[in-house]
Amino acid sequence: QVLGRVAFRLRPVRLDKQPAPACRPVVAPWSADAWRSPSMLGPNSLRFLNETHSITSATDWNNPDWDKLWLYNLHYFDDLNASRSTLRRDLHHHLIADWVKRNPPATGVGWEPYPTSLRIVNWVKWSLRGNALLDEELNSLALQAAWLSRNIEWHLLGNHLFSNGKALVFAGMYFDGPAPRDWLQTGLDILSREIREQVLADGGHFELSPMYHSLALEDILDLVNLSKAWPGRLNQEFAAMLVETAEQMLDWLDVMSHPDGEIALLNDSAFGVAPSPVELIEYASRLGINPGSSGAGVQWLEESGYVRGRIGSAVLIADIGKIGPDYLPAHAHADTLSFE
Repeated sequence: QVLGRVAFRLRPVRLDKQPAPACRPVVAPWSADAWRSPSMLGPNSLRFLNETHSITSATDWNNPDWDKLWLYNLHYFDDLNASRSTLRRDLHHHLIADWVKRNPPATGVGWEPYPTSLRIVNWVKWSLRGNALLDEELNSLALQAAWLSRNIEWHLLGNHLFSNGKALVFAGMYFDGPAPRDWLQTGLDILSREIREQVLADGGHFELSPMYHSLALEDILDLVNLSKAWPGRLNQEFAAMLVETAEQMLDWLDVMSHPDGEIALLNDSAFGVAPSPVELIEYASRLGINPGSSGAGVQWLEESGYVRGRIGSAVLIADIGKIGPDYLPAHAHADTLSFE
């Protein structure tokens, strides 16, 4: 992390403004993924974190008067793949075109590695669902992937690094040619290592937050979905690891959910940020992955440090574990000895 922060601060700004590589023909259709709640309320109007703003000028994409986390959400483009997104297709076309026009390369919040990673994935998923990206948008998408490949968040690690790797795999599978092959290999190298570190033996994500676990599970399911769109592009061992990991993570999520189907709000969790457990279970089912189910009695997620007890309709979920990775204690809100 220390070396990564030095490199991140001193990195040169290098951009190869080349036309986008050719898109790789899709072999199988993209399966419907886990829907989010819509965030686009109308032309240029978006709502995140219980606040609504309108994007009416170039300045608004980096408006200093708005919370930075709100701006991060703006640059994710999650609404492209949210519930009833087909009804907002024209709005999405306009928003993407406006982003390309008003966010010059390597400038502003939108070009930070994390929002870049999430945006790459959302644009690719939106395209795979039958929406056409224009030439200048494809050029931007390829440029974003090239930029990300040189600005990986080694100084943060954790879910940021995982998102970087996922985005590079998506871009590397979506485009064809020498540069995309490098993006793909870099992404696979990151994910192969990080999945083994970040998913614990009991199936929990190592940041020990049910919400971030749900986001990480969605990432794994998206990668399984991607492997089916281009069968054979990922080696069999890695593809099998994705499926096995998804099964373990689904079982963990079931233990950490209440009878009403919602996650326990422990370790910096909230509703409405990640897909609900029901959405994730249905998404997994469409990919041929099915979880087990939690029963009565006491279940101990030993590596994660959570206990779930059930007698009849009464359920207790308690945190008796550590905060999280020693080098990433970001989600310590409502942590050790909290219970529901």
